[in-house]
Amino acid sequence: MGTLQVFKLTLILGCFGSIAEGLGVNWGTIASHPLPPKTVVQLLKDNGIKKVKLFDADSNSMSALAGSNVEVMVAIPNNMLSMMTDYDTAKKWVNRNVTSYNFDGGVNVKYVAVGNEPFLSSYNGSFLNVTLPALENIQKALNEAGVGSSVKATVPLNADVYNGDLPSAGRFVTDIADLMTQIVTFLNQSGSPFVVNIYPFLSLYDDANFPFDYAFFDGGSNTVNDNGIVYTNVFDANFDTLVSALKAVNLGSMEIIVGEVGWPTDGNINAKAAYAQRFYNGLMKKLASNTGTPLRPNQYIEMYLFGLIDEDSKSVQPGNFERHWGILKYDGQPKFNMDLTGQGRDVTLVPAKGVQYQSKTWCILDPKAQNQTAIGNNINYACTFADCTSLGYGSTCNGLDSSGNASYAFNAYFQDQSQVDGSCDFQGLATETAQDPSTAGCNFTIQILLDSFGYRVLVPVKAVLFHVFVSVFFEMLW
Repeated sequence: MGTLQVFKLTLILGCFGSIAEGLGVNWGTIASHPLPPKTVVQLLKDNGIKKVKLFDADSNSMSALAGSNVEVMVAIPNNMLSMMTDYDTAKKWVNRNVTSYNFDGGVNVKYVAVGNEPFLSSYNGSFLNVTLPALENIQKALNEAGVGSSVKATVPLNADVYNGDLPSAGRFVTDIADLMTQIVTFLNQSGSPFVVNIYPFLSLYDDANFPFDYAFFDGGSNTVNDNGIVYTNVFDANFDTLVSALKAVNLGSMEIIVGEVGWPTDGNINAKAAYAQRFYNGLMKKLASNTGTPLRPNQYIEMYLFGLIDEDSKSVQPGNFERHWGILKYDGQPKFNMDLTGQGRDVTLVPAKGVQYQSKTWCILDPKAQNQTAIGNNINYACTFADCTSLGYGSTCNGLDSSGNASYAFNAYFQDQSQVDGSCDFQGLATETAQDPSTAGCNFTIQILLDSFGYRVLVPVKAVLFHVFVSVFFEMLW
């Protein structure tokens, strides 16, 4: 799309209605049992999604995307940024992960994401000195490889790199203002977009007094008046704060892409499928109506939904909701009705096809178990290695009784370990069952089968001393 202020958004027609070509999704793979890459790519195609953003350059994902014509934003993880300050290394990375796929029937790489939110405060400045040199080297390598006019390097940034009491007062934060000015100047000179991640959900999560409806697009009752410009939702206000920050460094017309935007469905009192459905319904209608934002009216905004599929192995340091951002469940099945055309139709996404599951066997607390005092340590053990975030306060399985909590934890571990022999023991407290223990609001999952891309490390479950260790470790984590 170049660096034009107006974001053209071509509509494609098909059995899914008209889907915005500028609408993409983030494909994360931090899962214990990831879907096969080819299944995911077919899922994208079945839903008419033409753009995907990756968090690495995994060869399996890239190979699956070959020939699909899906536009790809491939990525260099933060832990590789320092390596990219060496130009020869950057050149080799581009040759291996971009130009090697640049052939008829190859991968349609459009962007290279150099890091991901590298200036988060939690990184303690680790990437401040390496991000810009890495960005410059990658773009230089793209140019020298002859693809620089069609493939652009950029840096996806969190919205915390700018602030302002009102959108019109937006400025880059003082601590990194000079660095941000250098980065956006380079991006502009290279014809690359500014990629920003905007999360209205986090506004609620971070501030108990944040007006709830202002996080959505249909609230109306909560507004912000900025010198006569009325903002009815925090997404528009956040986006325009960035526009003002760019304008303050004389780049007010720079192209902006929203690299991540979404709403989680579990792991927090405000992370619910109903809220996610409400958020996406408003977001899709906004895109379809071509409204833009007050400072950039009547424009489509290119954006990538976060994310495509739940990732049950992500870090929960930011919050338990981190494992539940997907618009699809772990197995590629829809969570709620969602119309990507923005017409508000009561339809669901096309689910993943051909998914194979483990046997219909669950692991639960044995009603006859005698060693009741060991249950706590064994729950801690299970939840150290498996995903128990749905048991947290305000989450979908928070209402289970003590036996239900134990059964959920035991089953989570049992499925995480691919139902291997010995993984449903827990010092004699657990037993396998063919009767589904799920409740109306709490699903006890059956994991999918791993394909040739899967990799598991099976952890022994009967080492009593290790139980004590992970119990302490679990308390440290939580």
